[in-house]
Amino acid sequence: MARQLTFDLPVRTALGRGDFFVSAANAQALARISDWANWPLGKLALVGPEGAGKTHLAHVWAEEAGGDVLDAGDINALDVTAIGTALAIDGADSLSRDAETALFHLHNHLAAQRLPLLLIGRSAPARWDIALPDLKSRLDAADVTRIEPPDDALLAAVLVKLFADRQLHVSPRVIDWLLPRIERSFAFAQRLVAALDRAALAEGRAVTRPVAARVLEAL
Repeated sequence: MARQLTFDLPVRTALGRGDFFVSAANAQALARISDWANWPLGKLALVGPEGAGKTHLAHVWAEEAGGDVLDAGDINALDVTAIGTALAIDGADSLSRDAETALFHLHNHLAAQRLPLLLIGRSAPARWDIALPDLKSRLDAADVTRIEPPDDALLAAVLVKLFADRQLHVSPRVIDWLLPRIERSFAFAQRLVAALDRAALAEGRAVTRPVAARVLEAL
């Protein structure tokens, strides 16, 4: 079969509340996020494995709280004194040393303004590599809520959403076939869907069970 030209089209990730599927793995985190007005000390750490939906949930929270989501790598460019909204810091567990001082001042500014701060990372702040003692003590004091590894219901929903983000229509039978055969992680689901997207584009065909089987074996 002749292989078709492929184009690296942008993936349109849906980050609205209606696109966030709730299961036992993330229901508690969603409840804590929604109760942002009652966070102790006005801050919360949202943690969980790669691809668990932390960024998606942060955007849901930002919409509800009237805040913004900021990547940790952009903290140094902030004019902290101009911040007047709640903030979520995505990737807060991988700060550069320069960004630590910026986050310290941002934390203090938000606390003084009584604006909530959501910290997003893969593990609890107590395990983050923070060199600045004053910042570490403040982050360690944050309450922690966790998104757990996915159950079948959540993993199926994640696969459907990842396919939809790439504008791929995949039969529920293919999803059902994949579920018991794939690694139980969000990160693997992302890798798998990306690989299936490439295969479908290259071959000019839908994602069928034979295609899924071949791609899964290669991964």
